[in-house]
Amino acid sequence: MTVETLAQYRVRIERLHDELGIPSGFTGQRDWPLQLEAGELVDAGPDWYGRPQRLQPAAQAAWQRMRHSAAGDGVPLHLISAFRSVDYQCQVIRRKREAGRSMDDILRVNALPGYSEHHTGRAIDLGTPDCPVLEEVFEQTAAFDWLRRHAGAFGFILSYPRDNSMGMAYEPWHWCHHSDLDKFRTRE
Repeated sequence: MTVETLAQYRVRIERLHDELGIPSGFTGQRDWPLQLEAGELVDAGPDWYGRPQRLQPAAQAAWQRMRHSAAGDGVPLHLISAFRSVDYQCQVIRRKREAGRSMDDILRVNALPGYSEHHTGRAIDLGTPDCPVLEEVFEQTAAFDWLRRHAGAFGFILSYPRDNSMGMAYEPWHWCHHSDLDKFRTRE
């Protein structure tokens, strides 16, 4: 991104936060880096629900290699979520607010628009058969055990371990491809 484009992105994010009622400076309290939207995305196949998913090309290739390797070890993995635009992240937060959830509650499990790793096209939420999706019980599965031992070899890291510095809830299902990740993040 050019400096001008980055500045425009920050203005857009600030405007969206104002619309959502997010206090100015909130992200600094959480140590969240700004996450830039991916410029190039490719088909990553359908998610668990049959919806098409997209990832940044290197992340998609790493995801496919990792999924095949896990399957070869008898561990089925499937996508729950991949790329999310800033606008989609706004919709998620709006829906939860309309359902009566507090902003503090929402922000324990959802990053603010502009701050979700899903914007980069490198983050994936994973599931496995016979396990509720996006639930902490995922850590008790053979899939999570396999990921703990092997995901790093494919460039994926667990973004939100217990007691993480970002103040996010523990998410054993959320993994991010870290090859060249810094070019998709910026600290404010």
